[in-house]
Amino acid sequence: MAETRNEPLAAWIDRHGMSIEELVDAVNDAIHDFTGRQGTTSERTGYRWLAGKSRWPQERQRIALERVTGLAATDLGFVPRGNPKTTPLPPAALPEDPSVHRRRFVGAATGAAAAVAAPLIASPNSRPQHVGTSDVIRLRDSVETLVQLDAARGGHTALERAALAGADEALSLQHHSATQRVRQRLYAVASDFVSTAAWSMIDAGQLDAAGKHLDRALTLAGMSQDPDMSMQVWNLRAMLARQRDDYGEAIAAAQAMQTTTIARRSPLHASLAHARTAISLAYVRDRRSAALRSLGRAEDALGKADLADPRPTWITFYGPAELYSLTAIVRDVVGDPAEAEAASHRALGALPHSYRRNRGHTTARLALAQLHQGDVEQACATSADVFEIMAGDPLPGRMRHLLGDFHRDLITLAPPRVAHEWTDRYRTEWSTPA
Repeated sequence: MAETRNEPLAAWIDRHGMSIEELVDAVNDAIHDFTGRQGTTSERTGYRWLAGKSRWPQERQRIALERVTGLAATDLGFVPRGNPKTTPLPPAALPEDPSVHRRRFVGAATGAAAAVAAPLIASPNSRPQHVGTSDVIRLRDSVETLVQLDAARGGHTALERAALAGADEALSLQHHSATQRVRQRLYAVASDFVSTAAWSMIDAGQLDAAGKHLDRALTLAGMSQDPDMSMQVWNLRAMLARQRDDYGEAIAAAQAMQTTTIARRSPLHASLAHARTAISLAYVRDRRSAALRSLGRAEDALGKADLADPRPTWITFYGPAELYSLTAIVRDVVGDPAEAEAASHRALGALPHSYRRNRGHTTARLALAQLHQGDVEQACATSADVFEIMAGDPLPGRMRHLLGDFHRDLITLAPPRVAHEWTDRYRTEWSTPA
């Protein structure tokens, strides 16, 4: 049989930002966990897996791979020898279904503070003396879970607490034996957790707390020497400054994004940096033409990006739908509401169904664009959709602020009766904090 690259394994490695050497380390650590003896899998074996030269790992390696990744060996691109019906693994060797951990973590993130920390913080006696790549992967999976929760509901304090608990866990593992590479990755995942907490507070409208988290996240990103984490912090800095109406700082933070190593290397990251710059410039009256030029650079860069490439969890939100949404903001702010409306419609058409908060926010932007064109009746109907989209959860603070902008413009542009009716109808949903 001809040898072919193991693409499922390669994709998993890329998605988690790992090297073959780190995967092999994690496999050997996992073997130690269930046999009591450190594994001896070599880097050469790992490269043979990736190249498709070794089609079915030895049993201990296979069990370890499944524990490390949370996936069946066949889902990792491996092919059983002979009869595809292989002997089932003994129950003690089976990895926990990742969906079980995810459900437990999501449940905790929506509960009380003590419950939030429970799935992440192990008891002192159960903490490993040696920390490896598998620990980093476990923590990254928890970051991904929080990002999914944020996309559905938006920022809130329980999510913030869960993220900070994750950061504490990552930093506590620094007290155990680990390679320098693993230590850097633990700092990176801690920065990711704290940035997630900061974003949750930005979205919830609690800006002072967000600022404190970002100060800490930037320090952790520097300790990790991870340019991706640095860019994440600058991205949030730009967003926080804009929420505070500090457009000079927003521009500076967005331009700092452009100078990061990852933005110079990745068209996707460069596109986000230019888009964030465009929004910041749009609010400065004498720089609005520069905002449109930055928007054009964002579009050009995104056109060069391979959207199928694996990417870090924090930037999974960015793509055509998000760029359309940001375009709608820029166009409306610079006084082109018709283009803003068109961009909002394109964004809503491209948004994944799971991005519920983003859909609600973009719908509110669409209502503003319609209102700014004088289409009051349609704008009020569109704004009503926001409450339907977010039904069952309080509106995040950032969305409530945007609807406050809609309300103020409605008072200015519509007959008083219409504004009063809108307020009376949606007062409860609009004013209830998350």
